[in-house]
Amino acid sequence: MSEHYPMSRRQFVAGASGALLAGAGAAAAEKKAGGQTSGLAIEGGPKAVTKTPSGQPRWGEPELKQLEAMLRQGSLFYWEGPQTKLLIERFQQVCPRKYVQTCSSGTAALHIAVAAAGIGPGDEVITSPVTDIGTVIGVLYQQAVPVFADLGAGTYNLDVADVERRITPKTKAIIAVHLTGNPCDLDALKALADRHKLILIEDCAQAWGAKYRGRPIGTVGHFACFSLQNSKHVTCGDGGVVASNDDRFGPLLQKFGDKGGDRRKWGGFDAFATNYRMSEPQAAVAAAQLTRLEAIAAKRARLGNLLTEKIADLPGIIPHQVHPDDRAVYWFYMFRMKPEAFRCNRSQFVKAVLAEGAPITGGYIKVPLYGEPVFQKHAFFAGRWPVKEMGLTTMDFSKHKCPEAEAILATGMRVPIYEYMTEEYILSVAEAIRKVARHYAA
Repeated sequence: MSEHYPMSRRQFVAGASGALLAGAGAAAAEKKAGGQTSGLAIEGGPKAVTKTPSGQPRWGEPELKQLEAMLRQGSLFYWEGPQTKLLIERFQQVCPRKYVQTCSSGTAALHIAVAAAGIGPGDEVITSPVTDIGTVIGVLYQQAVPVFADLGAGTYNLDVADVERRITPKTKAIIAVHLTGNPCDLDALKALADRHKLILIEDCAQAWGAKYRGRPIGTVGHFACFSLQNSKHVTCGDGGVVASNDDRFGPLLQKFGDKGGDRRKWGGFDAFATNYRMSEPQAAVAAAQLTRLEAIAAKRARLGNLLTEKIADLPGIIPHQVHPDDRAVYWFYMFRMKPEAFRCNRSQFVKAVLAEGAPITGGYIKVPLYGEPVFQKHAFFAGRWPVKEMGLTTMDFSKHKCPEAEAILATGMRVPIYEYMTEEYILSVAEAIRKVARHYAA
């Protein structure tokens, strides 16, 4: 890639040489090569990242074509609508599941799955504490109990051993969150679920196009739940898809996404559910977006893996850990610092990388979900939690702990990955991280 890199080889070597400290608290020593200094940008040195890629439109002719076709329809209702049918067909090419239900959000998809699985008052569902609250909203609305298990230090996904430790006679399901688009250890989780007769639900909200051991994400668990929210790899502004290959649950997806009624029979309501329907305009945009997915997923995977390659050898840095046979699609890239390996805290590290011109953010969510006020106070329904009041659970989130998850949030840093970025740009971001890491090395 050197012929495309915006520095000469001599300049690159100079920029790659981190500034050394003469002693604790001393000013950074500067080395000169090719007329440039290798000091940190925050201290007046040259920036590692000199060019920022411009964004690209996320929609255009394919979406316009589908919307025009949609406007010629006599109805915009989802049931038997041509746009919904097209979306389902294209979704099944990405995630080949027999039963597919479109819905209004990824949160809705998860709630439909939990309801279809028959999860009810007092049942326990084990999941990740580092995720969007939408992962557990459906669990709580079914009057079930989220149980948070700890995470892998570099994968940020469920630690299978800790999941097993938290299984009780009340456990009914596991929700595996493929955080950042990095596949969980699905074979291990599925084996665990089968051994304990549990339901495995895949939260694929951040994982469009990811692959686990070569298989499309969403094809190992009993349920696959996807989000089409605006920030996801593909989007229709807001929306979701829930799917299953299991004949026990698949026929229930439509019912639990559409007020509890079966539109194929119209024999009344034999279940209670809310309205999570997706409209035809949303389906039209989503169907068009899916034609872009493979290019988006492949590009993000390549860029994220390149960043890992370039920072993996840094002492004190934990890169994003992805199994070599998997495809992570990097909704964002996360790496961690070992505090004892540096003479700076995370905030100082982040500020220094930002000064180099590289976008970086400390942490992810503020606290694990169990640390949020609504969990600490058990204040889910008008300030109350009926299942606890009725003695159906002894869960006390104020005493809940997942040490590794808490450490991840305290030491992790995020770098955005977008399909419009170039390899040259990612190399410069990697150099910014390398420069700062070497400068502050203990």
